[in-house]
This record gives sequence, C-alpha cells and structure tokens, in this order.
Amino acid sequence: MTDVALAAPNEASADAGEQVARAGGNAVDAAIAAALVTMVNEVGIVSLSSGGFVTVQPPDGSTPVTVDGWMDMPGRGGRRPADGSGTWDVHTEYGGGVTVTIGPGSVAAHGAVAGFEEAHRRWGRMPWRELVAPATDVARGGFRLGSASRFYLEHVHDDIFGWDPRSRSAVHETRKGFEGEIATDLVVVPDLAGSLELIAEEGAAALHTGDLARLIAEDVTARGGLLGREDLAAYRPVVRPSLATQVGGWSLATNPPPAVGGVCVAAILRLLDGRPHEVVDGRWSDADVDVLVRAQRAVLGHRLDVLDHSDDLERDAAELLRLVSEQPGALLGHASGSTAHVSATDSEGGACAITVSSGYGSGMVAPGTGIWLNNCLGEQELNPAGLHGLPPGTRLLSNMAPTVGRHADGAALAIGSPGADRISTAIAQVLAGFAGGGLGLQQAVNHPRVHVHRAGRADEVVKRESDLTMYYGGVGATLLRHGDGGRAHLEAAADPRRDGAVRLVRAGGGE
Repeated sequence: MTDVALAAPNEASADAGEQVARAGGNAVDAAIAAALVTMVNEVGIVSLSSGGFVTVQPPDGSTPVTVDGWMDMPGRGGRRPADGSGTWDVHTEYGGGVTVTIGPGSVAAHGAVAGFEEAHRRWGRMPWRELVAPATDVARGGFRLGSASRFYLEHVHDDIFGWDPRSRSAVHETRKGFEGEIATDLVVVPDLAGSLELIAEEGAAALHTGDLARLIAEDVTARGGLLGREDLAAYRPVVRPSLATQVGGWSLATNPPPAVGGVCVAAILRLLDGRPHEVVDGRWSDADVDVLVRAQRAVLGHRLDVLDHSDDLERDAAELLRLVSEQPGALLGHASGSTAHVSATDSEGGACAITVSSGYGSGMVAPGTGIWLNNCLGEQELNPAGLHGLPPGTRLLSNMAPTVGRHADGAALAIGSPGADRISTAIAQVLAGFAGGGLGLQQAVNHPRVHVHRAGRADEVVKRESDLTMYYGGVGATLLRHGDGGRAHLEAAADPRRDGAVRLVRAGGGE
C-alpha cells in the first residue's frame, strides 16, 4: 500500500480519496475518486457535465503531462442556431458581479470524465469501478449542500437553478411553508446514482456514445441548443507535455495552451524573480507585494489584450514567456466562475492535480440522468469569440492551472485552485511564498492575497484581502518530502477560504 496525501474541496470527497487510498490506490486513483464526488455534491460548482484538466507527475520522475478534458465547441452536423437561440443572460452579484449566458444554447461538449479515464488508464492502479463507487454512494444516500455551493446558490438559486423544474425541485425546499428556499436537508437527485452506475460499468463512453450521451443531446437540441450526439461522440481528451517553469529548487509543471491559466501562473512567477525577498512574521513585505501587483497587472493585461483574442495561442503564449524572461522591464511598464480542485501526492513520488468546472451552470438537468448541464459557452471571459463563434470541435479557453512540481531533492508537490480569473493569481502567490519565500505549505496557503481585477485596460481594481473570503480562491496542495532514512513525509494543506478537507493515509495504518 502507498502513502497518500490528499487535499479536497469537502469532507465527503476527501473520504472518497481516503477510501480508495486505503484499498491500495495511488495519488491518481485517490484524486479521481475525490473529484468524482465533487461532481455529485458541489451543486452549482461542478457536475458530470464538466470539463477539466489533470496534471500528473509520474512517480518515475519522467516529464509531467496534462490531460486536457476541457470543453469543446459543439455544432457538428451543420447545426448553427441563429442569434443565440436557446439562451438568455442573467446578472448576478456573485464574484463581484458578473453577467452570464445560460439555457440550452450555452451547453458545451463536456470532457472531464473522459480526461479522468485517460489519466487512470495511464497511471491508475485500482479498477475504474472502485473509483466511481464512492460518488455513487453519495448520490444514492443524499448529501447536504456545502458552503461553496450554498454561497453560490444564494445568488442564483432562482435565476439560474430555478427555471428548470427538475433543477428547481432538487435544490429547493419542498416542506410546506419553506417552498422556494435553498434546501437544508439531504439532497437526493433522481437518476444521478443510476448515471454513475452506468459510468462505473461503461466508463466515459456512457457520457459520449451511450445512453447518457443520447439523453443529454436529445434534451439540449429539443430545447433549442447546439450540443448534439455527434459532438459528444467525437470528443477526445488530449494529452500534452505540461508547461514548465522554475521557482527556487522546484521544477513546476502546469496546464499548457490552449488553456491560459497555466501560462499566466508561469509568467507571474517569472516576473516575481524570486520574490518574496523578505518575509517578516510570515508576511510579505510591502515592496514585494508592490512587485506582485505590477506582475499581475502586466500579465493579466497582456492576457486581456493578446491571449484572449489569439488565433495561435501556443505561439502567443511562448512570446509572453519570452518577454517576461528577456524583457521583464518592458512588460512591467504596462500600466468562473465555478471550479473545484483536488491535489494528491504519494510516497512513490507521484503527484496529481485535478481542476474541474461546469461554468456557472446552464440551469437545466437532462431528464433521466440527474446531471446538471454546463453553460461554458455562456462564460463570456472564456468565449471571447462569442456564444457560438468558434468552429465545432474547438477547445474553449480556460483559467484552470492544475500544477505539479518536483524538487531537486526528490520532493513532489501538487497544487491548484478554483476561482475564475483568481485561479492563476492565487496559485502564483502560494507557490512564490512556499517555493521561493521560505513559508511552510499551510502558511503559504493561508497568507493574505492580492488580486488585480481587470475588465478592460481602463477598468482595473487592485483588491487586497483583509478577511479570508472565497473570492480569492480555494487552494489545495499536497507535498511529499523524504526524511531521515528515506522515510516519506506527507503534508496536505486546505484553504481556510473554503470548506476544504485533507487526508494523510499511511501504508502502516493511521493518519
């Protein structure tokens, strides 16, 4: 049995990872099991209609890779709805205020479970069915909404999750006198456990060529959306070498293009140039924080101006990283929303970071499935070409940046965060504090954060955290170090900004 450290979004998902680790699973197995549970109980945050990324440091020390299971643009077969058919806009104050597009026309082709399956095929140890079993049990027995779900639903339970009858009945009270309020008792979503049983039996094919794919596609197209059976059947996860960068003695590997989150993490870290230089009483100096703000301003501004509109993201990302390495002074001169993350490392040296999202949610549950469908075409910051503006089969943009690392001394790290455009800034700050600033892992996660919010070149707000809030992300990180005699020492850190949970599972028993 392998020792495993796990950081997950909630206790039930951490329990799932622990269960799989105790049965003999490694970091990849435990992380997948935990992530599947979040797709059940993090309502409004993620679902089985999610996209995601899995970044893995193989235990043999070979080059880290990222499995891209992110969203595809639908529309194969010639379907092109006119003028945003099947969609409408909703404004919410969630996340500081955002307008999102929801409805059947906002649903993209999901791929997270297919990405999990590919990662499991390459590096997993336990049977696939055993990884899905904890999520099936949670769906069958019911669950209470966690704090992140409840916080989000307080803003959108009517506007987004109340227009579809199946969705409304699942997240709202049915007790007389409490109708219309967010559910406080156990939530049991009809058909969801059955869907997970199909996924356990058939694998990701159930969601792409099987009955679940048919039910989802038929519902979306019948209600005026674009996602059809051809889109789901044609979907394939893509495995790419991770994007590499260096901080101190750590070789870090993160999500490469066509995602933009990993590029932003790498660019911010390179512009920080080893900062924080001075940490007093566990806090960055004002001078280091000022450089952090300038680095965020430069990188996020470049993203807004260049990366979000690129016709060759790999080329333009490489140019950004060249600039921050060769001409940092020139660059510094420039003046989703809903995600869940799981990190795991094991005593064999493996590390796995998984980030998943279903956007803000389309608000609809496909009949016969219990699955809330995503709205990733309607996330305006991730789809700058417009609601249906990309060619079918094109990967959408993503802020996600699941990251792994290996130290020169053999230590291994997995880290990531939810938080829309705060993902890259949260991860970069924790990595800078831990890998370069001498902070302990939990200390670096807890440290107050800064975020430069940009809606445009003339619309910038520098937000400095005074009280810990989920606006600034929810970093989860795990660490393997080797102690005296080569004994593996594992750590896990959960972000106090969210209801994260950690587990340390030891081969000899105990925690």
